Amino acid sequence: MTGIIIGIIAGLVCALLAQVHIPSAYSIYVAVGILASLDSVCGGISASMAKNFNLKIFITGLFFNAAVAMLLVYLGELLGIDLSLAAIVVFGSRIIQNFAKIRRLL
Repeated sequence: MTGIIIGIIAGLVCALLAQVHIPSAYSIYVAVGILASLDSVCGGISASMAKNFNLKIFITGLFFNAAVAMLLVYLGELLGIDLSLAAIVVFGSRIIQNFAKIRRLL
C-alpha cells in the first residue's frame, strides 16, 4: 500500500517538474487516458486494502484501460460521436465506486 502511494506521489512530482506541452488537439485523449489510469489506481488501492491485489492485473489494467479509452474516443471522433463524455461518465463513476469501497474498508 505504501509503495502505491509513494509511486503516485513520485509520478505527480515528475509530471509537474517535466512541464510537457500537449497540443490542444490531443488534450481530450490525454484527459481520458489519465482518467482511465486513475480508475485503475483507485481499483488497485481498494484491491490492496481488500487483500486481493495482483500486480499483473493492475499493470495490464492500467495500460489496457487507458489505451482502450483513448481508442474509443478516437473512433468516436471518426464517427462524429462524442464518446469522450461516455468515457468520462463511466470512469468517473468507477472512481467514485472505488472510493466508496476504500471508505468501507477503512
